[in-house]
Amino acid sequence: MATGRVPTTANSPLTAKGDLFGYSTAPARLAVGNNGESLVADSSTSTGLRYQSAYNGNAVINSCIDIWQRGTSFTSAGYVYTADRWQFYPQGASNRDVSRQNAGSTLPTIQYCARIGRQSGNTATTAMYFGQNLESAQSYQFAGQAVTVSFYARKGANYSATSDILAFGLFSGTGTDQNVFSGYTGQATVINNNATLTTSWQRFSFTGTVASTATELAMYFVYTPTGTAGAADYYEVTGVQLELGSVATTIKRAGGTIQGELAACQRYYETFAMSAQRNTMAAQSTSSAFGAMFYKVTKRGTPTVTLPASGSGSGQIAVLNSSGSYPSTIGTVAADQITVDSCCIKVTGATSAYTAGQALVLYTNGAATIAVEAEL
Repeated sequence: MATGRVPTTANSPLTAKGDLFGYSTAPARLAVGNNGESLVADSSTSTGLRYQSAYNGNAVINSCIDIWQRGTSFTSAGYVYTADRWQFYPQGASNRDVSRQNAGSTLPTIQYCARIGRQSGNTATTAMYFGQNLESAQSYQFAGQAVTVSFYARKGANYSATSDILAFGLFSGTGTDQNVFSGYTGQATVINNNATLTTSWQRFSFTGTVASTATELAMYFVYTPTGTAGAADYYEVTGVQLELGSVATTIKRAGGTIQGELAACQRYYETFAMSAQRNTMAAQSTSSAFGAMFYKVTKRGTPTVTLPASGSGSGQIAVLNSSGSYPSTIGTVAADQITVDSCCIKVTGATSAYTAGQALVLYTNGAATIAVEAEL
């Protein structure tokens, strides 16, 4: 075949409708993909191209560790949520930390990372887990499919894991909306790989196939320290992506934007920061009152609503009377009639405090927080 000429039927490698004429070390056929698939670059294939699912979003919420509604620094000896949707489990050892850090200027579109490690001088060598559970509604799309997980990671100068290893696992289950740290029904390993860290950011990617019966997915990083911790015995991670196909594509946020990511996180957890007046209540009787509280985002299931302690002390909550004063007996302020969209804040047991029908004020002495949680 002459260079630059269109191949004829006799010498063409194409054999089916939709085939593409490509090149490896010689002209080669790229077979047409399945209906709805897209063509992507893949340097690991002979032609440098492959077909995969056209939808290729990121299933990891808060993948770039932007949202920290609970705070930005945690020390724990048990399960605790840290950055939104990310759970930390240091296997019972104390003086283990998770904190938000600036990722620097070298990563594309990423500002923050999570730092996970031991405090200086710590001698506990039990494993530390940092991971995320996907609810079943997010997981169904991956059943029976090839998937790729990618992430950026680097180590501190005193990272003590043997051979600088950070282990990663992706797991499937056959239950509904379970937490892998509590146990999955029908748990199976989809990916189990090690990343060898350096003090510079690297992007790692691992591929596996999810069972066709899978109804839930979870992932976690595992760091097993050794010896006595130095001043920088930690690793940092960000830009975690779970997508269909066997190629890691450019990092994307599940929510599309920072605001969208916040809303995605608030499906599971949100807070209402209070300082003095919060909202208007109505007196039901001389000793009780109520008022509606609507969430910013509809929850994935009926949440738990946690209020500050009832009282007049710093950070405590009460319902003031129509004159703006504390009743002689404050009573108990609690959440009631809880749904996925709203709840009722009620006070009961106040003494000769109110007049039925009057407008009242939900009030905290200083700063306090109402938390609404529907985590897995």
